[in-house]
Amino acid sequence: MKTACLVTFGCQMNVHDSQRMEELLRADGFELVPEPEGADVIVLNTCSVREKAEQKLRSEVGRLKRLDALVIVTGCVAQQEGERLLDRMPYIDAVIGPDNLHELPGVVRELEGGAPSMVRATFDTEAPRFLVNEATPGGVASSAYVTTMKGCDERCSFCIVPYTRGPERYRSADDIVSEVARLVAAGAREVVLLGQTVNSYRDPAVPMPEGSDPDDSQFASLLRRIVGEAKGLLRLRYTSPHPRHLTPDLLRAHAELETLAEHVHLPVQSGSDRVLKRMIRRYTRDEYVRRADALRSARKGLVLSTDIIVGFPGETAEDFDATLSLVREVGFVGLFGFKYSPRPYTPALKLRDDVPEQEKQQRLEALFELSEAQLRAHLATLVGTRARVLVEGPSKVGAATWAGRTERNEIVHFEAAPGVGPGAFATVEVTRANKHSLEGRVESVAVPAAEKPRSAIRRVALPLVEA
Repeated sequence: MKTACLVTFGCQMNVHDSQRMEELLRADGFELVPEPEGADVIVLNTCSVREKAEQKLRSEVGRLKRLDALVIVTGCVAQQEGERLLDRMPYIDAVIGPDNLHELPGVVRELEGGAPSMVRATFDTEAPRFLVNEATPGGVASSAYVTTMKGCDERCSFCIVPYTRGPERYRSADDIVSEVARLVAAGAREVVLLGQTVNSYRDPAVPMPEGSDPDDSQFASLLRRIVGEAKGLLRLRYTSPHPRHLTPDLLRAHAELETLAEHVHLPVQSGSDRVLKRMIRRYTRDEYVRRADALRSARKGLVLSTDIIVGFPGETAEDFDATLSLVREVGFVGLFGFKYSPRPYTPALKLRDDVPEQEKQQRLEALFELSEAQLRAHLATLVGTRARVLVEGPSKVGAATWAGRTERNEIVHFEAAPGVGPGAFATVEVTRANKHSLEGRVESVAVPAAEKPRSAIRRVALPLVEA
């Protein structure tokens, strides 16, 4: 049997895309293997949000060129560079953009038949196509990704996503709800809705009311439909929302829908109004804080995490202090922090990258120090409480056997108990707070375990920061 290996660089959207490519290759007769050595086909699914991800791609391709295998680059770097990738790295056999992933099996067959290196990287703006989870019973993880949209219209000055993923295109609510229902029927307990600005969602089959505000969306209606129609769904998450689409209707949804998780990842990028304006984020610090407060007021116990860029062009020490003060004021329990790196085709290239690398690194370290302290303090308050944990798989910490996540996205490690396994919901008494996670003792198991499939995807993770 022919073998294939997928290596994933990037965010949850890339992980979702790799899972769908796995299914396409399996349906075409491939066995998926976890390592490139010995594989007949190697697919590198790439991210271009950060320069570091491109460096990883170059390093990985250089390592793989010695192998006797077809090397195919997919994802955002494929879309960004196209033919230039083949010019710089002639040992790549094919380049496939995000909107052309469904062509992967056909491209492989052409290459196996002797076809020359090729590029497939065109946007499907006229007739958007979305890769859908097969939802095979017994082959679905306890937590599954469902894409609601692709592309982005925000045009933040630092972000390359509008260039690599194109303009916003949405799936119909009927299609989304149908996929969620199939996944739940096949064993999924939790679904995570994905989109570059997931809460800007507008159903292409249902026009918005005349005179609607540009910030309005139909995302809250989509959440209500999913909860109402996907019987058996026990937890619903989404990522990543944009603060300006945090509408009153979405706040009501968080108040009314118990299935919605008690955690939202709400990217802010900076705490300085001056920097936010240069980033073209289209909200002020005060507007962000008010919306974050409103979200937590709507749902008792809800916690927030965020994305922050340090060293953006023109960021002064005072601007960075404003970011630190925002982190304290909002009380984020987690964050993804990055040093600004210039990206091709972005408006920020017109700004002078005037923050020295050493200063960027120092600011990033200070940001992480504060974030770690806030997370430790948050986790310490949970000792002695009880949490509802979705079991994800074996634990890698100490003597614990299993690990899972709470409604607030905290990681909990615990020993085996009757009925515990991937897909089970366990009530756990928290007995210890670690640096980044919790430990606990199982008191009861609420949901029978569902078998979790093995994935051959090797993931190099970065957060979804496009929002």
